[in-house]
Amino acid sequence: MERWVEETLHDGFRVRLKADKVLFDSQTDHQQLIIFENEDFGRVMMLDGVVQVSTKDEFVYHEMMAHVPLFAHGKVKTVLVVGGGDGGVLREVLRHPEVERVTLCEIDCSVIDLCREHFPEISGGAFDDARTEVVIADGTKFMAETDDRFDAILVDSTDPIGPGAVLFTKAFYTDCKRALAPGGVLVTQNGLPFLQAGELRDSVGCFRELFNDAYAYMATTPSYFGDAMAYGWASDNLSLRQCAVGEIEWRYASAGAFPTRYWNPQVHVAAFALPNYVQDLVEA
Repeated sequence: MERWVEETLHDGFRVRLKADKVLFDSQTDHQQLIIFENEDFGRVMMLDGVVQVSTKDEFVYHEMMAHVPLFAHGKVKTVLVVGGGDGGVLREVLRHPEVERVTLCEIDCSVIDLCREHFPEISGGAFDDARTEVVIADGTKFMAETDDRFDAILVDSTDPIGPGAVLFTKAFYTDCKRALAPGGVLVTQNGLPFLQAGELRDSVGCFRELFNDAYAYMATTPSYFGDAMAYGWASDNLSLRQCAVGEIEWRYASAGAFPTRYWNPQVHVAAFALPNYVQDLVEA
């Protein structure tokens, strides 16, 4: 009998994916998790009824969350990834040779364990890299208590439901600012502006109260249904998102010009050119 798995993120918009083969379907300590095979998207993981990652298009989200802030900054040595239990953002961050240490804080160790088992190509050995430190903890508690300072903080969270909701609060963003090294950058997963306008508007509104520069950039990941994905952007260094293509090209070459499937210097700069309906949210 055919099984279809429904994404339930949006009240008025639902999408179903055919589960050709279910590999895991159970309640973890924190959330409902299912992993299944789908002909169009490859191997898919959903948490609490929301698509988190699929093997055929994961490169879009992970490359754009990692390479945009790191190449914009240009001198990142320490990185914090909040969430990101699949290891994709971690994998991309570690491709930057100047990075000396990456801390990944994930609330649910089951996500890491299951992704290492069922999605080994996504992390690509990143969890075993000597520069990686994995902390199993609530991201808000970790941020409130850490004495470390990071050049980049990347919040690879779920949507603001369940355990991910606290990662969209002003208190959390305030702790992120405290944990940033001078001139550092914060990037957040901020949903689909067409369907989740309030999520981006509220986050950037908080950023505006805390940082000199509050903005967003976008990229289209096919399995995130309903719009292009928005990434929140916050820094006290106004120049970071003003880098010209030539400067990004030089930094990319200096990093070894490693192969990418979505990100490139031209896409990097263009991602900050927002359509008017998103610009209105960012400037609200």
